[in-house]
Amino acid sequence: VQLQASGGGLVQAGGSLRLSCAASGRIIRIDDMDWYRQAAGKERELVAGVTNSGMTNYAESVKGRFTISRDNAKKTLDLQMNSLTPEDTAVYYCFANVVYYSPSDTYVAEKRWGQGTQVTVSS
Repeated sequence: VQLQASGGGLVQAGGSLRLSCAASGRIIRIDDMDWYRQAAGKERELVAGVTNSGMTNYAESVKGRFTISRDNAKKTLDLQMNSLTPEDTAVYYCFANVVYYSPSDTYVAEKRWGQGTQVTVSS
């Protein structure tokens, strides 16, 4: 099972970016899916999360600016980021609680991280 994140880049303050994360593999079910970020010299922090029923939660710092969404059929997770500020500069990681078939066809439940995508907001 892999999570592949994409969509990062360089944007000016006030601009927008959309991050995407695609899950692949012998997946049975994906429970919570989240976006985290880690700025240089700081701890990794939760940015936003969404349950498989669509309930969302956001860090206070991004409420009203970021929107998290998922497509359960496509096994994708998105993060629309608007009104970006330099304080949003970080490596962004997708995260998921995944249930999948092992090579021996047993159920496995694991936490999986994507590889991270850099978001840089210039002032």
